[in-house]
Amino acid sequence: HARSRDYASESEVCKLESVPLDFGDYHPLKPITVTDSKTKKMNRKGSTSSTSSSSSSSMMDPLSSVLDGTDPLSLFAAAADPVTTTATMDSTRKKRDKDDSSAVGSDFEVWSSKRGEILARYTTTEKLSINLYMGSEKGKATTTGSAVSEKVRTRLEELDDLEEGSQKELLNLTQQDYMNRIEELNQSLKDAWSSVQKVKALKIVIQCSKLLSDTTVIQFYPSKFVLITDILDTFGKLVYERILSMCVDNRVSLPDNFSPECVNDTAKETCLNWFFKIASIRELIPRFYVEAAILKCNKFLCKTGISECLPRLTAMIRGIGDPLVAVYARAYLCRVGMEVAPHLKESLNKNFFDFLLTFKQIHGDTVQNQLVVQCVEIPLYLTLYSPAIDWILQCIAYRAPEVLLTEMMERCKKLGNNALLLNSVMSAFRAEFIAARSMDFIGMIKECDESGFPKHLLFRSLGLNLALADPPENDRLQILNEAWKVITKLKNPQDYVNCAEVWVEYTCRHFTKREVNTVLADVIKHMTPDRAFEDAYPQLQSIIQKVITYIYDFSLLFSVEKFLPFLDMFQKESVRVEVCKCIMESFINTKDPVILNALLHICKTMHDSVNALTLEDEKRMLATLINGFIKMVS
Repeated sequence: HARSRDYASESEVCKLESVPLDFGDYHPLKPITVTDSKTKKMNRKGSTSSTSSSSSSSMMDPLSSVLDGTDPLSLFAAAADPVTTTATMDSTRKKRDKDDSSAVGSDFEVWSSKRGEILARYTTTEKLSINLYMGSEKGKATTTGSAVSEKVRTRLEELDDLEEGSQKELLNLTQQDYMNRIEELNQSLKDAWSSVQKVKALKIVIQCSKLLSDTTVIQFYPSKFVLITDILDTFGKLVYERILSMCVDNRVSLPDNFSPECVNDTAKETCLNWFFKIASIRELIPRFYVEAAILKCNKFLCKTGISECLPRLTAMIRGIGDPLVAVYARAYLCRVGMEVAPHLKESLNKNFFDFLLTFKQIHGDTVQNQLVVQCVEIPLYLTLYSPAIDWILQCIAYRAPEVLLTEMMERCKKLGNNALLLNSVMSAFRAEFIAARSMDFIGMIKECDESGFPKHLLFRSLGLNLALADPPENDRLQILNEAWKVITKLKNPQDYVNCAEVWVEYTCRHFTKREVNTVLADVIKHMTPDRAFEDAYPQLQSIIQKVITYIYDFSLLFSVEKFLPFLDMFQKESVRVEVCKCIMESFINTKDPVILNALLHICKTMHDSVNALTLEDEKRMLATLINGFIKMVS
């Protein structure tokens, strides 16, 4: 008979002894270095350096001792890992970018939304010039077999190339040619970075930053700032991601809110190396811009790195003599600061108060002489400051307490209520704060030193705030009277209609049909001569839309005497039809014969616009509106 066996107990006795492993620090492809007394660092090829000592291993691995820790599988993994690491980094980076962007709320208007408007507004027909980096064979990546001293020597030579004229100046470029060249430099930066030519990439960024000191075509400067800072943003992102990729340990990236203690020595050394390279840039403006571009990299070095750098960079701007160049440098620092440390409001406030101290330079002899040479009038010159000041104040005013607005108003008064500053303050702070102080702002506007910045633009900015928030009830009529006194005196029809469009909404919100009728009559009076209305259809359409929105009782609307004469200004058929459609879409059931007659006239206008070229969708929409009207009539 076969003997009985207990397989479970036999298996327990015969199986190999298990040794517990700490998988947090273990990987089969990870290089192992075994030493007797001290740790031994690995080659800086990878993103981490692994060390081990004799006390952590019970026996010497003969293969590791022969291969000095660099076994073939580890070398193979080092070659293969970038793909996996890149995939891991991409997903982590997307998550981190999302978290970074959520540091400020969705109510904060981001810089990218302003970019297109600035490029469209600040243009020039004058010829521009640009310096292009020509490159050299030295800029190519050094082979892995080169000695360290050879690398150092080569890189020093490369940096010196920039000072030795390795550039080519291109003259007589049109604005479009200039923008194309800037885009070429942006692409050259990416190409140099991807081909491991880091020094060449740095030289391109330095060269681009130098262009921001050039104000020879001054009216194009805001657009130039937008184009150049795009390149700086690209560079800052590349450097940050490069150092971040070096912090990946065992294919595990850093947590979102990592501390400098989590960063390995190799990444810290590389980060410091970048800051040392930038510190050696001789000229102030490129040194400032390039360091500001990689401000976020301070997170790898110490917890207080950013909070220590912001005041120092703010103080550096004091060395920039041209007030226009300086204010855009301040705007860039605020932009970077809001991205990486939105909680450090004190540094942002200090930045703006520094600007106020130097504001009088705008009216100094140096600037005036420059404007005479370039044949630029002071009103045009002051508008060049608007994007920068608006952005700085937006950053300062974001979720700021009401007391800060009071402080800003006091500082504006000390500067003679400068119109440029006053306009930016009203644009930046919350509408509720502005509306509550409407009469104070009107007093400041009346006393302000226009200095080429017209008062009607200030009233327009005030009106935009009052469309979002209500002023004190007792002040409403006085506010309208004060504003309309200025608006009705405007001779330029375009200036007039831009202001009237804003204040019509305020009138409809707070007053009766009598005041609305008065405002419409004034608009007709200003826009009818010389058929000025033909150049202002968008604004006139906006006025109609606002009137319909607030006066939703059609019995009341069509009793406004000037409403139908206002519609007669829409002479262009396509625009007239759009306005008629807008009115019909807001139509409510009524039996008033006067209103029915007016609406029948509107429907006839829409019907008569149909011809052989009208699209089927357009016909269908018009038919729906007309049929809907007919069905509502008894």
